[in-house]
Amino acid sequence: MADAKTSSVQQPLYAKYVNPQWVRLLDVLGMNVRYASCLGSELFTEDGRRILDFNSGYCVHNVGHNHPGVVRAVKAELDRNGPAMLQGHVPELAGELAQRLCGQAGGRLSKVFFCSSGSEGVEAVIKFARAHTRRPGILYASGGFHGLTCGALSLMDNPFWTAEFGPLLPETQPVPFGDIGQLEKHLSSRKFAAFVVEPIQAEAGVLIPPPNYLEQAQSLCRCHGTLFVLDEVQTGMYRTGPFLAAHHFRVEPDMVVLAKAISGGLVPSGAVLMSDAVYNSVYSSFKRSIIHTSTYSENSLSMRAGLATMDVLADGNLGERGERLGRQLREKLTSRLSRYDMIKEIRGLGMMSGIEFRPPKKFRLRILFEAFSRIHPAMFGQVLVMRLFRDKAIYSQICGNNFMVLKVAPALVINESQLDEFVDAMEAIVDLMHASTGFWTEALGMARRVINVI
Repeated sequence: MADAKTSSVQQPLYAKYVNPQWVRLLDVLGMNVRYASCLGSELFTEDGRRILDFNSGYCVHNVGHNHPGVVRAVKAELDRNGPAMLQGHVPELAGELAQRLCGQAGGRLSKVFFCSSGSEGVEAVIKFARAHTRRPGILYASGGFHGLTCGALSLMDNPFWTAEFGPLLPETQPVPFGDIGQLEKHLSSRKFAAFVVEPIQAEAGVLIPPPNYLEQAQSLCRCHGTLFVLDEVQTGMYRTGPFLAAHHFRVEPDMVVLAKAISGGLVPSGAVLMSDAVYNSVYSSFKRSIIHTSTYSENSLSMRAGLATMDVLADGNLGERGERLGRQLREKLTSRLSRYDMIKEIRGLGMMSGIEFRPPKKFRLRILFEAFSRIHPAMFGQVLVMRLFRDKAIYSQICGNNFMVLKVAPALVINESQLDEFVDAMEAIVDLMHASTGFWTEALGMARRVINVI
């Protein structure tokens, strides 16, 4: 499906020294383009195209690409020539950002460990939970996504991510997301240090928990001496409306992992918010003041970017705005798409939505759909993503653990006309997949080529 112009964009140094398979995949999908600039929810290519971003870096760009307020703050910090990576001092900016984060999170969250990514935050959770409880086990919800380092992988049960990497951490155990009975059964053994769960399972298909599930899970954890830990790497920073998705469900976790959107998409950063009790279990003495650290964790650029991002989110009331516009988006999508056979459900909270598809009922279309599935289970979703990008100039992505769900997560600064543009594009593509075998047959040629790429 990639034309000669797109294929010629291959970056030879990246292909040679970094990840040639990624370059090949983007070429086949017709998505290997050079971006000249990115601002807000819009991406501008060197050949003059304007692309609407409905993925926002997997919820990195909550304030949009290159928000001028965050850019100004980072530039000013650079011009200050201050102690960016001194290590042997007290970084006051880290204290300011920690105060802001804990103030917005509320509950029992009163201390912060800064790091550089969500995966690194999950690694800290595992260590801190074990130190606090003196227990080895970690419970986690099936279908979740927590990162790709070995500890984080140990809390994921999808073999696509874990296969071929050898033994992972022992004594980790999945429980079905939303199944309070299974959770209670495992917690009653009193061998688990923490239960780690996403309040909304983003990569599993934007799954919302059953009513009262998280409240009941928290209560059971408290009863059995297990820490209740929320991974809010994608759902935090006002993505679903309130500062934390936890606030939707009236829970007060012992630990929360934040990352992605925390520093405006400009500087890698993450944070683990925790109670004083957990913190004091780790940093329990003068001797242990450096027992868990991270080289880049409190650098002045990421801390300054984090403070500026908090300002932008608050000044623009972006959480409340995103919640309102996200609800309207789902209503419009439901109104326009629910009549189509392949639309199973449209769900979400705030500016995080999922459009779940199902196999077509019509025999002639089902045969083609099954041909896609035999090539690769993600093929249908990638063809959908490719069509939106090529035909409608919209960048999107399917969920990493559910290839039948298109994740819809634009920046919180997206405007109503851009949302309407997405709704129009989705209706046109969904109509095409139902009305024309051309949608399927054209893509099958691409699918056969991509089999050696994925």
